[in-house]
This record gives sequence, structure tokens and C-alpha cells, in this order.
Amino acid sequence: MNHSLAPSGLPGIDWAARHMPLLADTFAEVGSAFAGLRLAMTIHIEPKTAVLCQYLVAAGAQMTLTGNIGTTQPDTAEALRALGVVVLGARDDTVLEREAHLDAMLAQRPDLVLDNGGDLVIRLIEGAPRSPDFRGATEETTTGAFRIRALDASPDFPVVVINDSRLKLLVENEFGVGQSIVQGFMNATNLMIPGQRIGVVGYGPCGKGTADTLRALGASVTVAEIDPFRQLDALMRGHAVADLDAVLAASDAVFLATGARQVITEEHLPSLRDGIVLVGVGHEGRELDIAALRAASGEVVSLSPAGADADARLLHRLTDGREVVVLHSTHMINLTAAGGNPIQAMDLGLALQARSLAAIAGGDVADGVDAVPSRVDRVLAEGLVRLLSRR
Repeated sequence: MNHSLAPSGLPGIDWAARHMPLLADTFAEVGSAFAGLRLAMTIHIEPKTAVLCQYLVAAGAQMTLTGNIGTTQPDTAEALRALGVVVLGARDDTVLEREAHLDAMLAQRPDLVLDNGGDLVIRLIEGAPRSPDFRGATEETTTGAFRIRALDASPDFPVVVINDSRLKLLVENEFGVGQSIVQGFMNATNLMIPGQRIGVVGYGPCGKGTADTLRALGASVTVAEIDPFRQLDALMRGHAVADLDAVLAASDAVFLATGARQVITEEHLPSLRDGIVLVGVGHEGRELDIAALRAASGEVVSLSPAGADADARLLHRLTDGREVVVLHSTHMINLTAAGGNPIQAMDLGLALQARSLAAIAGGDVADGVDAVPSRVDRVLAEGLVRLLSRR
């Protein structure tokens, strides 16, 4: 168990820290790389990410942090402020408020950036002011990497895409996300999984983990995926494969795991099965065109439990009488209705972040967009094998 950090004042953070040995070993080895540096971070603010912040503060870094929309845990944010981290924003921030927080963070001219969705990196590429000692950035998500790589100009500084790590795709995205997404769905609905007809849209690592976990619990899973190799993978793992409209027409619940935007649009609304529940897996929560759904609704009724987010369960009663339930505006259900990815999976993911940031700080990463350095993947894979083999 890890006892190297002082108590945070919040039991959830301290519990997570006890179970994050890869991160502890990482900072024992490379923590000195962060001394005196200013970091701007956008990340889901919850106990496990708070442990990373604790280590960075202990290493001598100065940090400004903001969360993603709908996923900031208020008690964690307050605990981080008490530790000296500048935390901007709250769980109920609007898109415009979050945009302002991102601008305020870059106005501090950080030396290093940890991005989560591409917003900070894109601003830097497009001319946002930089520190005279600016080193580079990491990007957590595939969604953010797609956005950055789609730009006309390549970054003239290092950008390490954490989700391009083979190790992270396997351990955190496939196994960790699969467990936590299903847990969040069960928390949000209190519905059974066995016997349910469930659709999963997108069969990348997160969709694969979600579909496989649902099937293991007794659901009948149908996958909508445009890549034929991923379709084949889904079929060989025992799932059915169909086009998106067929999945929407036949499913009790549909999990959106493409990481793209505008996947279910106005043209797909006629296919939605009466009573369907729509659930977000992807990073941004923009796969469903909620504005189009509202426009097609004669009534929107809150089914959210007392004390929950206002959008925890919203029933859209369409003008033809069909009912569609949307959970948490399709923001990531594992964070809006559960504790996020399991601690051990996040231990790995955050250790990848810290080692990649340390490599950037040390000038060991070339300009442009690239995956986690292979030596970082390897040392953490070996460490994880040792940990699991000791049990």
C-alpha cells in the first residue's frame, strides 16, 4: 500500500492514493522534473485525478486546473483548493463558462499542459500566448487527438497522446471503462442487465470493453460499427452486428462509444425504439443531437431522483407518443453516476500521464503529435505485471 502522501482531508482521495503504486513509483523516479514548473490541466476532477495533483504539488509544481462539463466532484475540488491548487469552475458549468476557464488557464502562460479533449492544445496551435519556457503537452483522449490531427497546422511543440498507448487501450479503456460504464448505468437506472437487448455504438477499446462487460452479465448485445475489422472482432467475441438504425430500433438501451460528434442526428430519430434509454460513454457527450431530440418532443419530463443532477434522467415524449430517456445529457455515465474508472486502471493511466509529462519537461520528446514513448509503456507494463503476479 502507498503511504507516501500526507492525508488530503478527503477520505476518497486518501483511499485512492493507497491503491496507486505505479503513480507512487513514477514520482519517486521522475518527480523532480516538475519542480518550479507551471502546469495547466483540464481533467475530470475526482479522487483519483486528485492524487496526481497531490504528487505534482509535492514535487514543486504550480497548477491551475479545470474539469470537464458535468464531471467535477465538488468535494474533490475543495480538497484540491485546500492543497494550493487553483481550481476553476464547477460541476454545472456551461460550455461558455468552461471556455472562459480554458482561456484563463492559458493566460497564466503555463510551462506544461495536460489536455483532455484537445481544447488547450488547439488554442496553443492557433496562437494562444505561451510561456517563454513552454515545453509541450499531453492529450488524454482519442477524441482530442482526432481534433488536433485534423488541423491544417501540426503543433510546433510535443503533444503526447495518452490514449495511443497500447497499454492504456488494453488496461484502462477496455477493462476499466467496461466495468465503470456498466456500473454507472446500473447506478443511474437500477435496471437489470441480464436479458436486456443492448446496443453499443462504436467498437473501439471503450466500446469493446462496454459490450463485453454487458454480455458477460447476460445482456444480448448488438454493435453498430463502420470499420469492418472491428465488426469482425465484435462478431468473433459473440456480439451481433447491425447498422445504426437497426440498433436504435431494437435496443432497450444504447451506449454511445464512438467519441465523435453528431452520431445520432435528426434523421435517426424515427428509428428510436419506444422506451429506449440513451447512455454516454464517449468523452464529450456530443454523440446525440439533443437539440434535435428536444425539437421533436412534445414534452420533456424529469425523472431524476431527489438530490441528483437535474439531467440525471430526462424523458423526452416525442410528438408521435414514443418515449426516449436520456441519462445525464449523454455525458460519461461512469463519472456522472459512478466513481469513474477503477482505481488500478487510473493508476496506470495517470502514471502514463506523469511519465510522459516528465519526458516532455526534460526535452526528450520531439515536436508534433505522437504516442506515449515506447520506453514509458514498457516500464509501466513490466511494473503492472510484477504487481499482478505478486497476488
